[in-house]
Amino acid sequence: MDGELGDFLRSRRARIQPEEVGLPSYGRRRVPGLRREEVAQLAGVSVDYYVRLEQGRGPGAPSRTRSGGVSDAVLDAIARMLRLDEAEHAYLRAVARPRRQDGHGPATPRVRPGVQLLLDGMDRNPAYVLDHRMDVLAWNPLADAVLGFSGTGDLSLPRRLFLDPVSRELYPDWAEVTAQMVSHLRLQAGHHPGDPATGELVAELARASEEFRRLWGDHLVKPCDHGVKLLRHPVAGLLTLPYETLTVPAAPDQTIVVYTPEPGSETAERLALLGSWATSHTG
Repeated sequence: MDGELGDFLRSRRARIQPEEVGLPSYGRRRVPGLRREEVAQLAGVSVDYYVRLEQGRGPGAPSRTRSGGVSDAVLDAIARMLRLDEAEHAYLRAVARPRRQDGHGPATPRVRPGVQLLLDGMDRNPAYVLDHRMDVLAWNPLADAVLGFSGTGDLSLPRRLFLDPVSRELYPDWAEVTAQMVSHLRLQAGHHPGDPATGELVAELARASEEFRRLWGDHLVKPCDHGVKLLRHPVAGLLTLPYETLTVPAAPDQTIVVYTPEPGSETAERLALLGSWATSHTG
């Protein structure tokens, strides 16, 4: 994750053309988008300051606040100039002012029994818990019937998606799902800069998957907090699964993902049959 701040800023300024911000374009440019000097001018900071920030010169960067991080005013000005959305803005703050780590990364707390009871009580809704690395920590029987968590030794969703060929059959819109997952994983990685397990996961996937390398290199950051997933289940057939996510207040790095099909819909009926089928095959 070294150099993340500079890589992110370069990727964001590359997507903005001079004409979009009222600057003249002087013929061909060596790189796409804005120059560093133009970003500094439009953000109202010195060129030297911005260059140091993008080059990630660490504690020697100028105008640091007493807390050791770049000031809110500077980050907000750069975010406005680069037209960052809410998630990108939060990510910029996270990578510009990484939290102190003890070298071991954040520990993953176990899912509390009450959370497991909550999952089990959702007999009509597949539900599971993820940590910040998108490892599956707990699930209910219907989620297991849909995604087969208990039948695999690897509960990492990114690994399953990129390294298991079955995932391309499970997700008809595999390309869209992978893009969403990588943008969410990068967002989480920015908020946990000292987590070695995240770094190892990213390195492993970058070595093994060309698609992952390309998507990771795009530097897109976006939370996967709601949406719709299409799944082609080998028993139940095509499932249209809206989903919502909920953060566990006592464990903010844990997220409950709940699939919420419309009552009476074809998908809801198929899930009910799948639940019955799974019970009969495991009972």
